[in-house]
Amino acid sequence: MLYDIRVSIRYDYDRPAAAGRHLLRLLPASLPGQQRLLSGQIAVSPEPAEQTGYVDFFGNPVTEIVTRPSQNKIIFTATARVDRFGPDLTLDMSPPLSRLPAELADITDLGPESPHHFLSRSPRIAPLPEAVDWARQVTEGADTVADLAERLNRAMHAEMKFDPKATTVDTPPAEAFEKRRGVCQDFAQVMIAALRGMGVPAGYVSGFLRTVPPPGKPRLEGADAMHAWVRVWCGTESGWIGFDPTNACRAGADHITVAHGRDYGDVTPVAGILRISGRQKSSQAVDVIEVK
Repeated sequence: MLYDIRVSIRYDYDRPAAAGRHLLRLLPASLPGQQRLLSGQIAVSPEPAEQTGYVDFFGNPVTEIVTRPSQNKIIFTATARVDRFGPDLTLDMSPPLSRLPAELADITDLGPESPHHFLSRSPRIAPLPEAVDWARQVTEGADTVADLAERLNRAMHAEMKFDPKATTVDTPPAEAFEKRRGVCQDFAQVMIAALRGMGVPAGYVSGFLRTVPPPGKPRLEGADAMHAWVRVWCGTESGWIGFDPTNACRAGADHITVAHGRDYGDVTPVAGILRISGRQKSSQAVDVIEVK
């Protein structure tokens, strides 16, 4: 499926900001067998003093910019066309959880796709024993790792309520799990903590999710949003499989990956340093449009 994507992130400052440096992860990645970036560009307004690009350790495209001083606002706009392939529906070839440690031990590669990077704690996801205990209960009887991830994915959706006012971008997974509320970032990071606690490698995915309006209703411009889901290593044969606990489904043709890493800190859409005096406010608009 072909998609045209446009995302605009705007920051407004009470007082003119000093020069800053930002890292942008806004353009979809090209992933073999999953999706291909056909075209893409990032525009910055006002025009930055410097703009360069590189690929980080996990293979995510990154745009680095240096902003000029004395700016009251800054707008980052990314536009892209992506060819998203549908996921292959194959038999579950993943091992039972008891055999996963042996398969992990056979892997000596430490490249970007190695499951070893996604098994222990990461900067934003610490061990979460209470979530692990709960996850063991709701996945009891799972025959395979993929079955376990599927059951946990559905249970996360049933257990937690989507509530944009309950958390912030810096809310730790333990707090979100205690509240049983949060947004897609919280759903994903709690699920990752639970999986890692059971010995299953799991990582964080940032991207876009196409939304479909109700029958007879027009599509609202800017109604789509950046989204987050989980990738789970389901053994040597099955490899990485995407799960979306916010929507109780597997990541499919409507999920477009921008970046993946250990947690939100590895894939933050806009990160950097900027010196300001006073407050700032931000807004975001995303459009994901299927190309007929």
